[in-house]
Amino acid sequence: MSVPMTLLGLLEREPSHGYDLKRDYDSFFSRGKPLPFGQVYATLGRLVRDGKIVIGEVAPGEGPERKRYVITDRGATEFESWLTEPVEAEPNLQTVLFTKVVLALMLDRPAEEYLDTQRAKHLRRMKELTDIRRGDNLVDTMLADHGLFHLEADLHWIDTTIARLDALRKVVKG
Repeated sequence: MSVPMTLLGLLEREPSHGYDLKRDYDSFFSRGKPLPFGQVYATLGRLVRDGKIVIGEVAPGEGPERKRYVITDRGATEFESWLTEPVEAEPNLQTVLFTKVVLALMLDRPAEEYLDTQRAKHLRRMKELTDIRRGDNLVDTMLADHGLFHLEADLHWIDTTIARLDALRKVVKG
C-alpha cells in the first residue's frame, strides 16, 4: 500500500486535517493495522516538502495547531498518474514459500511437513476472512474476497507442489 499516494487521493477528495486523513485511511485501507499518527504526519511533511500538498488554513487546537492540508496541482498530477498506472502483476515468480520448499529438499528436510503446516495456516486465515465476509461492511467483504482468492490459489499451488515433490527433489539434488 502506498501511504503517500493514498493520502494524496484522500486530499484530492477534499482538504483535510491529519487526524481526519488517519481516520479515513484506517476506515478504508488499514484493516487491522492502523496507520500510526507519526507516519501520517511524517508523510504529510514529505508531501509538503516535495510540493505535492500545502498547508491551508491553520486553526488552534487543544494541543498543536490544526493544519488543513490541500493537494497541489503537482500532487494531483502525480496521484492521477499513480491511479491510472496498472498495478504490477503478482505474484512474483520467486516466493518465500517456494524458496523454503527448494531449500528443504536440498537439505533433506521434510518439505511436505512444511507445506502441510503452511496449508493449515492458510486454512486458519481463510476461516478468519470468511467470518469477515459474513459482516455487513462491504469494504471488508471485498478485501476479504481478495485475500480468499489469493489463499485459494496458494492452496492449489501447495497441493500441486506436494504431488510433484519427488520430481522436484530430483531436480534440486541434480
